[in-house]
Amino acid sequence: MAGVLRKVPLWVGAAALAAGTVACDGTGGADGTAESPSAHGSGTSASQHPNIVWVLTDDLSSDLVQFMPHVKAMQKNGLSFTNYTVTDSLCCPSRSSIFTGRFPHNTGVFTNTPPDGGFPVFHAKGNESRTFATALQKQGYRTAMMGKYLNGYEPDMTVDGEKNYVPPGWDEWAVAGNGYKEYDYTLNQNGRTVDHGHDPEDYLTDVVSGRGQDFIEKSVRDDKPFVLDISTFAPHGPATPAPQDEGTFRDLKLPRPPAFGRTPADAPPWLRDRKPFTAQQTRKITTTYRKRVRAVQAVDRMIGDLQDKLAKEGVDDDTVFAFASDNGFHMGQYGLMPGKQTAFDTDVNVPLVVTGPGIEHGATTDAVASNIDICPTFTELGGGTPDPRADGRSLVPLLKGETPKDWPRTALVEHHGPDLSPADPDKPRKGSGNPPSYEALRTARYTYVAYRDGTHEYYDRGTDPDMLHNTYARLSPDTRDDLASRLRQMRDCDGAKECGAAAAGG
Repeated sequence: MAGVLRKVPLWVGAAALAAGTVACDGTGGADGTAESPSAHGSGTSASQHPNIVWVLTDDLSSDLVQFMPHVKAMQKNGLSFTNYTVTDSLCCPSRSSIFTGRFPHNTGVFTNTPPDGGFPVFHAKGNESRTFATALQKQGYRTAMMGKYLNGYEPDMTVDGEKNYVPPGWDEWAVAGNGYKEYDYTLNQNGRTVDHGHDPEDYLTDVVSGRGQDFIEKSVRDDKPFVLDISTFAPHGPATPAPQDEGTFRDLKLPRPPAFGRTPADAPPWLRDRKPFTAQQTRKITTTYRKRVRAVQAVDRMIGDLQDKLAKEGVDDDTVFAFASDNGFHMGQYGLMPGKQTAFDTDVNVPLVVTGPGIEHGATTDAVASNIDICPTFTELGGGTPDPRADGRSLVPLLKGETPKDWPRTALVEHHGPDLSPADPDKPRKGSGNPPSYEALRTARYTYVAYRDGTHEYYDRGTDPDMLHNTYARLSPDTRDDLASRLRQMRDCDGAKECGAAAAGG
């Protein structure tokens, strides 16, 4: 049964079942019902849809992929997105966009903490009823969420009278609250809290890896199509390595790209007047870099173990496997100590790699994509039609090797700052950069940033890939007006039609 593999490309099934509409917000078809797909572990019917494994990392920047052999193998066996942009270089806003397919101005989640962010706002705005989990569950998928959910969620919290709250849409739930240290955390396991200590077997990335493999096995055994979301805390600080990785990479040299220790010409006020790094600061950046490299080793092994489990259960050729990060991380670039929250590519342009049936091996696309596209993509892969109220667009055509003529050319980044909340684990440390509120447009060619204080940045990444020359002052008045107009359109857009039209420029 489970050993018989489907040979039909994933998008064939998606088209075949488009008659029943299931959206990112979990609504059913025209008659209010959802179609029940046949099991994915057996048969070769074109009406089947792939299982989905989604591995989301925390603060993983592109420079760490070189130390992840299983991710590099995914690049050889699938499709890599070079222009994948997050809606904010901050955990909770980015993850909220991933779950719902909506920009921060539509989820209401701009930061990690209330009053304009965090789990409490995500929940209060009704976002939990319109995620890819609720959509796929209505399609007959078994759904699992493991690892990190949203900032402000605690395993033992009571929400709307429900103790040890588990959000709607998830059949299997194994989520920690403060799991950044990888040890001494509490896990909410389907509404039951379980405390973990500091023994090697408590290492969080390994724990969710094991539970994820069990979920795959049980789903195949029960002939259920499944979506598995494993969201790690690694390599977010303190970037604790697994026991077997302690002490590795001791002599690893710190990369010094062209932007290292340099501020851009005509930098905005918050970034100006940076002093050269001291020897002590450089040592600190190097130490942080090595810790991050160690921390991703367990994540990479987890990817390999999940892939091995899919193969063992006979469903590897029937599964779309995707890897990404919620945001990037700068490490000395632009004269900044380690951190994020800027509109530089170090922080907002992150890896997205997808493998699966029908996806060309070793392929790369420079088409503009964003984390608001994940929910519509998973919805379509599961046989539904993405909700027109979602701001993003399904990536399935790109997975198929096609780029539609009307494909979006612009991504939007929205950020509220400066971040001063003592409750925020992402509160910038001294010297790491803490920009004021801004919105930004990022295309395959340029980045345009408009700060609420009236200052601007414009980087032509075609001629200035390291983003070291802010040339906004040289732009013509017409070009400035056009950029400002398109930014307003994207900042105010709501739904696929409006946001798609606004994103078409660039």
